[in-house]
Amino acid sequence: MKPNIIYLHSHDTGRYIQPYGHAVPTPNLQRFAEQGVVFRNAFSVAPNCSPSRSALVTGHAPHCNGMNGLAHRGFSLIDITQHVLHTLRPHSYHSSLFGVQHVVKQPQQLGYDHVWVESGRAANVVRAAREFLQQVPQPFYMEIGFFETHREFPEHDDDEDVTYCRPPAPLPDTPEIRRDMAAFIESAKILDDAVGVVMQALVAAGLVENTLIFYTTDHGPAFPGMKTTLTNHGIGVPLIVRGPGGFVGPKMIEAPVSHMDLYPTVCELVGIPAPTWLHGKSLLPLVRGEVDVLHEQLFAEVTYHAAYEPMRAVHTSRYKYIKRFDGRTMPVRPNVDDSPSKTVWHDHGWGERPIDAEMLYDLMFDPNEAHNLVDNPRYAEVLMDMHGRLQRWMTETSDPLLAGAVPLPVGAQANDVDAYTPSGPLYPPLPDSGMEGAAQTNPR
Repeated sequence: MKPNIIYLHSHDTGRYIQPYGHAVPTPNLQRFAEQGVVFRNAFSVAPNCSPSRSALVTGHAPHCNGMNGLAHRGFSLIDITQHVLHTLRPHSYHSSLFGVQHVVKQPQQLGYDHVWVESGRAANVVRAAREFLQQVPQPFYMEIGFFETHREFPEHDDDEDVTYCRPPAPLPDTPEIRRDMAAFIESAKILDDAVGVVMQALVAAGLVENTLIFYTTDHGPAFPGMKTTLTNHGIGVPLIVRGPGGFVGPKMIEAPVSHMDLYPTVCELVGIPAPTWLHGKSLLPLVRGEVDVLHEQLFAEVTYHAAYEPMRAVHTSRYKYIKRFDGRTMPVRPNVDDSPSKTVWHDHGWGERPIDAEMLYDLMFDPNEAHNLVDNPRYAEVLMDMHGRLQRWMTETSDPLLAGAVPLPVGAQANDVDAYTPSGPLYPPLPDSGMEGAAQTNPR
């Protein structure tokens, strides 16, 4: 019998959950981790929503699949048939979506057999998914996407929780940021409750043994210095997999892996040919213990988020190299979600802090990626090597940045790079609206 596939995903969570050692109580995800395989060093291909998700479901980089920005801002896939559901469909797979997807503007465009998107809020999504699992045709491919832990976070007024809360790694320990993090934790608890409902529904429907479930998120949490950055704070993600093919735990894998490895994994598990365009590698050799390492290096990218901020990165197990392509010397502030934490940074002069055109980090001695080594002569050979790796990848994948600035596609919109908030006016204005796209100003 062909295995069922469930892609279970949250929004803006990063690795800030209990199985990755953080003080964020997520007991259902912890139980899931103990039953499956935890990939300790999993990475997204982009630190923003649509590009990251597009790479996972199409198996190749955003600048190759066309998703250089946000779907609701007018960016789109070049070929929707590259979505994994279309590779599975000829092999009798029923496809369904519950909740968030954010790869196309209208989910019906992707061609799911069943779509439920009335709300991305976890409690509503799992209610619909639980009912559907009682009668879902098999084999099936199902996406269950939660809005949580995207901002705005739930109100949180428990002073004791705030007092003892630890802020995310890139941020200072201030009362405002502690309170902001406490609110994130409340959102994570809602997410975790929903994960528990999905797991219980699978047990009740008798689907556990023959269903591959992988949980991940799109990128890092929506705090300054995290989401939309190419440091590991932005591209480090959880990846927990349970099901047939040896994904049985508790098991921890340290080797770096990518979201793009999931598509070829599904193909190998199902026993079908992997499409030629895939950039990733199947995780099964790692899980079976046939290899210790899948990748010598991984790549990541940003082109547009709320505003234009083209960057590319390459990372090995030891080093990270990031290159900017916009010539800016100051932060692109609309690419950071508005929040109390962002206000703290702003009030202390963040907008005037210079940014570097190139960054090199030694991840062994600087895991927070805070000390740029580009101008350190001791790392000159490393810099040359990492720059060469990135240049070769960009050339091999025909990265449009090699030809210069990447223009907005027809019909797409963005914020001014010098604005403060992503909730401001967009350009170009929508035709005949007179509103400059006000209804589309909330980036994901």
